[in-house]
Amino acid sequence: MPDCFLTRGGDRPARVFCFPYAGGDPRVYLEWQERLDDHVDVVAVCPPGKAHRAHESLPVFDDLADDLATAIADEVGADPRPAQLFGHSFGGLLAFEVARRLRDLPAVGHLTASGVSAPSLLPSDRVRRIADLDGAEFADALAYFGQFPPEVVADKDVLNLLLPGLKADFDLAVGYRYRPTPPLEIGVSIIVGTEDPHVGDVQVAPWAKECVEPPEQLRVAGGHFYFDPDPEPVLSLLRAHAEATTHVEVI
Repeated sequence: MPDCFLTRGGDRPARVFCFPYAGGDPRVYLEWQERLDDHVDVVAVCPPGKAHRAHESLPVFDDLADDLATAIADEVGADPRPAQLFGHSFGGLLAFEVARRLRDLPAVGHLTASGVSAPSLLPSDRVRRIADLDGAEFADALAYFGQFPPEVVADKDVLNLLLPGLKADFDLAVGYRYRPTPPLEIGVSIIVGTEDPHVGDVQVAPWAKECVEPPEQLRVAGGHFYFDPDPEPVLSLLRAHAEATTHVEVI
């Protein structure tokens, strides 16, 4: 398996490729494996600059989406189990653009975009403004998303470790340019926290233009990081999609 993928999975009937949010460690998704039971193998997508690839520099957004789409296409070509894509926040946008590039790959059957506005609205003015900040101002601005608890913001040593990668992700997000293409023919789900200050109904509505069938929309209790500490709302969704792609009726 390429070094852009991390997994603790095995030979479960389906797979989900999980894209990290800005500043996120893709390895956190591996903690979901045990709770997904026998339904789906978790494959954490690890772009340059993350985890064991921390020494690698990030490419521009389109090149990153191209590279990850190629890697997933190669992986699914070698192992054609049904696959779905999941991404939160910036990872949801990246998963969407990868789904666009994989539209001719039958094995990839569903996209779940979590905590992210419709791509046609991105990058938002708020993200642009935050990306222009540095140091403590940048960290303070991220409190809006619930990215850091107060004790982390107050710890300069911890911030010095976390901020460079997060700032690189924000710069990458600001470089995104939406381009209209034919809508996705696969299933699309949008899941957002009820108290998310960044993504509301206005930001979700234009997702309908990105898919042939109206997207499934779920609002769950919590803020932007609604799945912390309990990811069950999104795990239930991933289980259901995996079961839908692998279920065979016996008559």
